[in-house]
Amino acid sequence: MTQTNTSQEAASGLPIHSFSRCHDGIRTQLQSLARLPQQISETARAGATAQQALSMFRNVVFDHHAEEEKDLFPAVLAASNSEEYGGLRTMVDALTAEHRQIEALWRRLEPGLEQLAQGQPAQLDTALLIELVTRYEAHAQSEEEQFLPRAESILGRRDPSMAALGFSLHMRHQLREASRNDVPHAG
Repeated sequence: MTQTNTSQEAASGLPIHSFSRCHDGIRTQLQSLARLPQQISETARAGATAQQALSMFRNVVFDHHAEEEKDLFPAVLAASNSEEYGGLRTMVDALTAEHRQIEALWRRLEPGLEQLAQGQPAQLDTALLIELVTRYEAHAQSEEEQFLPRAESILGRRDPSMAALGFSLHMRHQLREASRNDVPHAG
Protein backbone atom coordinates (compact mmCIF):
# COMPACT_ATOMS: atom_id res chain seq x y z
CA MET A 1 0.00 0.00 0.00
CA THR A 2 1.42 3.37 -0.95
CA GLN A 3 1.67 6.36 1.35
CA THR A 4 -0.90 8.18 -0.83
CA ASN A 5 -3.45 5.37 -0.52
CA THR A 6 -2.92 5.22 3.22
CA SER A 7 -3.47 8.95 3.67
CA GLN A 8 -6.50 8.93 1.38
CA GLU A 9 -8.05 6.04 3.27
CA ALA A 10 -7.30 7.70 6.61
CA ALA A 11 -8.69 11.01 5.37
CA SER A 12 -11.92 9.40 4.16
CA GLY A 13 -12.78 8.58 7.77
CA LEU A 14 -12.40 12.18 8.93
CA PRO A 15 -15.61 14.06 9.84
CA ILE A 16 -14.82 16.73 7.23
CA HIS A 17 -15.68 14.23 4.49
CA SER A 18 -19.26 13.96 5.72
CA PHE A 19 -19.80 17.52 4.51
CA SER A 20 -18.54 16.64 1.04
CA ARG A 21 -20.61 13.43 0.88
CA CYS A 22 -23.67 15.40 1.96
CA HIS A 23 -23.28 17.58 -1.13
CA ASP A 24 -23.56 14.50 -3.38
CA GLY A 25 -27.03 13.65 -2.09
CA ILE A 26 -28.17 17.26 -2.24
CA ARG A 27 -26.87 17.60 -5.81
CA THR A 28 -28.70 14.44 -6.89
CA GLN A 29 -31.96 15.73 -5.44
CA LEU A 30 -31.47 19.16 -7.01
CA GLN A 31 -30.94 17.56 -10.42
CA SER A 32 -34.30 15.81 -9.98
CA LEU A 33 -35.79 19.13 -8.95
CA ALA A 34 -34.35 20.79 -12.08
CA ARG A 35 -36.35 18.32 -14.20
CA LEU A 36 -39.58 19.23 -12.43
CA PRO A 37 -40.84 21.80 -14.97
CA GLN A 38 -40.94 19.09 -17.65
CA GLN A 39 -42.84 16.80 -15.26
CA ILE A 40 -45.61 19.17 -14.22
CA SER A 41 -48.08 17.55 -16.61
CA GLU A 42 -47.24 14.22 -14.97
CA THR A 43 -48.93 15.20 -11.71
CA ALA A 44 -48.08 12.14 -9.64
CA ARG A 45 -44.42 12.17 -10.65
CA ALA A 46 -44.17 15.93 -10.17
CA GLY A 47 -45.86 15.62 -6.77
CA ALA A 48 -43.40 12.94 -5.65
CA THR A 49 -40.41 14.96 -6.86
CA ALA A 50 -41.75 18.08 -5.15
CA GLN A 51 -42.34 16.16 -1.89
CA GLN A 52 -38.80 14.76 -1.99
CA ALA A 53 -37.39 18.23 -2.59
CA LEU A 54 -39.43 19.68 0.30
CA SER A 55 -38.22 16.93 2.60
CA MET A 56 -34.61 17.32 1.47
CA PHE A 57 -34.52 21.06 2.06
CA ARG A 58 -36.36 20.89 5.37
CA ASN A 59 -34.45 17.89 6.75
CA VAL A 60 -31.06 18.02 5.04
CA VAL A 61 -30.08 21.33 3.44
CA PHE A 62 -31.04 23.65 6.31
CA ASP A 63 -29.45 21.29 8.85
CA HIS A 64 -26.33 20.94 6.70
CA HIS A 65 -25.94 24.72 6.51
CA ALA A 66 -26.51 25.08 10.25
CA GLU A 67 -23.93 22.39 11.06
CA GLU A 68 -21.33 24.05 8.88
CA GLU A 69 -22.00 27.46 10.42
CA LYS A 70 -22.23 26.26 14.03
CA ASP A 71 -19.53 23.58 14.07
CA LEU A 72 -17.29 23.41 11.02
CA PHE A 73 -16.65 27.06 10.20
CA PRO A 74 -15.88 28.13 13.80
CA ALA A 75 -13.64 25.08 14.35
CA VAL A 76 -11.61 25.83 11.23
CA LEU A 77 -11.29 29.51 12.10
CA ALA A 78 -10.27 28.70 15.68
CA ALA A 79 -7.63 26.21 14.48
CA SER A 80 -6.19 28.50 11.81
CA ASN A 81 -3.00 30.45 12.28
CA SER A 82 -2.72 34.22 11.87
CA GLU A 83 -1.60 33.96 8.23
CA GLU A 84 -4.59 31.78 7.31
CA TYR A 85 -7.28 33.49 9.33
CA GLY A 86 -8.06 36.49 7.09
CA GLY A 87 -8.52 34.45 3.93
CA LEU A 88 -10.54 31.83 5.77
CA ARG A 89 -12.75 34.48 7.39
CA THR A 90 -13.50 35.90 3.94
CA MET A 91 -14.26 32.42 2.60
CA VAL A 92 -16.50 31.54 5.57
CA ASP A 93 -18.40 34.82 5.23
CA ALA A 94 -18.90 34.19 1.49
CA LEU A 95 -20.08 30.60 2.07
CA THR A 96 -22.49 31.75 4.78
CA ALA A 97 -23.86 34.45 2.46
CA GLU A 98 -24.34 31.80 -0.22
CA HIS A 99 -26.30 29.69 2.30
CA ARG A 100 -28.67 32.61 2.87
CA GLN A 101 -29.04 33.23 -0.89
CA ILE A 102 -29.83 29.57 -1.57
CA GLU A 103 -32.31 29.50 1.31
CA ALA A 104 -33.99 32.69 0.05
CA LEU A 105 -34.40 31.20 -3.42
CA TRP A 106 -35.81 28.06 -1.86
CA ARG A 107 -38.38 30.00 0.16
CA ARG A 108 -39.64 31.64 -3.04
CA LEU A 109 -40.06 28.22 -4.69
CA GLU A 110 -41.44 26.39 -1.66
CA PRO A 111 -45.14 27.43 -1.96
CA GLY A 112 -45.42 26.11 -5.53
CA LEU A 113 -43.62 22.92 -4.60
CA GLU A 114 -45.95 22.47 -1.63
CA GLN A 115 -48.94 22.72 -3.99
CA LEU A 116 -47.42 20.17 -6.36
CA ALA A 117 -46.62 17.83 -3.47
CA GLN A 118 -50.30 17.97 -2.50
CA GLY A 119 -51.34 17.06 -6.06
CA GLN A 120 -52.54 20.56 -6.87
CA PRO A 121 -51.66 22.42 -10.06
CA ALA A 122 -48.95 25.00 -9.51
CA GLN A 123 -46.98 27.59 -11.37
CA LEU A 124 -43.24 27.19 -10.91
CA ASP A 125 -40.82 29.91 -11.85
CA THR A 126 -38.50 27.85 -14.04
CA ALA A 127 -35.81 30.54 -14.12
CA LEU A 128 -35.83 30.71 -10.33
CA LEU A 129 -35.63 26.93 -10.09
CA ILE A 130 -32.65 26.83 -12.46
CA GLU A 131 -31.01 29.65 -10.50
CA LEU A 132 -31.37 27.64 -7.28
CA VAL A 133 -29.82 24.54 -8.84
CA THR A 134 -27.02 26.55 -10.48
CA ARG A 135 -26.18 28.49 -7.32
CA TYR A 136 -26.14 25.37 -5.19
CA GLU A 137 -23.90 23.56 -7.68
CA ALA A 138 -21.45 26.49 -7.67
CA HIS A 139 -21.58 26.72 -3.88
CA ALA A 140 -20.93 23.00 -3.34
CA GLN A 141 -18.12 22.96 -5.89
CA SER A 142 -16.43 25.98 -4.31
CA GLU A 143 -16.79 24.51 -0.84
CA GLU A 144 -15.44 21.11 -1.90
CA GLU A 145 -12.56 22.40 -4.01
CA GLN A 146 -11.46 25.38 -1.94
CA PHE A 147 -12.74 25.36 1.63
CA LEU A 148 -12.96 21.69 2.62
CA PRO A 149 -9.39 20.78 1.60
CA ARG A 150 -8.05 23.75 3.60
CA ALA A 151 -10.33 22.89 6.51
CA GLU A 152 -9.14 19.29 6.50
CA SER A 153 -5.51 20.40 6.52
CA ILE A 154 -6.04 22.93 9.29
CA LEU A 155 -8.18 20.69 11.48
CA GLY A 156 -5.85 17.77 10.92
CA ARG A 157 -3.14 19.73 12.73
CA ARG A 158 -5.28 19.82 15.87
CA ASP A 159 -6.67 16.43 16.79
CA PRO A 160 -8.76 17.78 19.69
CA SER A 161 -10.63 20.08 17.29
CA MET A 162 -11.23 17.21 14.89
CA ALA A 163 -12.44 15.00 17.71
CA ALA A 164 -14.76 17.70 19.05
CA LEU A 165 -16.13 18.43 15.59
CA GLY A 166 -16.66 14.74 14.86
CA PHE A 167 -18.37 14.17 18.21
CA SER A 168 -20.64 17.18 17.75
CA LEU A 169 -21.69 16.04 14.27
CA HIS A 170 -22.16 12.46 15.44
CA MET A 171 -24.39 13.51 18.34
CA ARG A 172 -26.47 15.83 16.17
CA HIS A 173 -27.05 13.06 13.62
CA GLN A 174 -27.92 10.60 16.42
CA LEU A 175 -30.47 13.02 17.88
CA ARG A 176 -31.97 13.69 14.44
CA GLU A 177 -32.31 9.95 13.74
CA ALA A 178 -33.87 9.35 17.16
CA SER A 179 -36.44 12.10 16.58
CA ARG A 180 -37.30 10.71 13.12
CA ASN A 181 -37.82 7.25 14.61
CA ASP A 182 -40.30 8.72 17.11
CA VAL A 183 -42.51 10.14 14.36
CA PRO A 184 -45.41 7.81 13.48
CA HIS A 185 -45.29 6.78 9.83
CA ALA A 186 -48.35 6.42 7.63
CA GLY A 187 -48.30 3.06 6.06
